[in-house]
Amino acid sequence: MTQPDSTALAQALLAAPQWALSGLASPWQGLREDAAREVAETILGVSGASEVLPDPRQITLPL
Repeated sequence: MTQPDSTALAQALLAAPQWALSGLASPWQGLREDAAREVAETILGVSGASEVLPDPRQITLPL
């Protein structure tokens, strides 16, 4: 795994859902854990975006 640069990491953090970012400061342990997992998945998803395959269970909506 390559070391991400600070710009890529900042962009990945900005791509995380707002509830997850604010949930990191929650007084409830369960919410903090869910939020941390969501932020981590977002960072990994942005850094490995070319390797991610679409989930076949996801409904495709027309734009």
